[in-house]
Amino acid sequence: VQLQASGGGLVQAGGSLRVSCAASGRTFSTSVMGWFRQAPGKEREFVAAIRWNAGSTFYADSVKGRFPISRDNAKNTLYLQMNGLKPEDTAVYYCATSTRPYGGSFQAYSNRGLYDYWGQGTLVTVSS
Repeated sequence: VQLQASGGGLVQAGGSLRVSCAASGRTFSTSVMGWFRQAPGKEREFVAAIRWNAGSTFYADSVKGRFPISRDNAKNTLYLQMNGLKPEDTAVYYCATSTRPYGGSFQAYSNRGLYDYWGQGTLVTVSS
């Protein structure tokens, strides 16, 4: 599976931006896709995840209500719509996919270890 993230850029605080992640290769085995982010000098952290077939979603508390995650199964593309951006949202945003059978606990997918493939990241910078 190959993942290509795009859509990052510079935006003012309070603005919106949508990042995308195009998947190719053996995508039929995808169970969950997620977004993570890594700010300078910090650990990579979970942002949001979506069950690829069911469409159910799960969010980190820091972005809940601001960053809806969605997917287009026909296009094999994952999206993260970022609204109400804050300077602390500045980070490189990574998409990732898990090809393991869904284990029944959505909270578990906040763990990077459950993801098998990662995109290269796209930088989002929020100015104050």
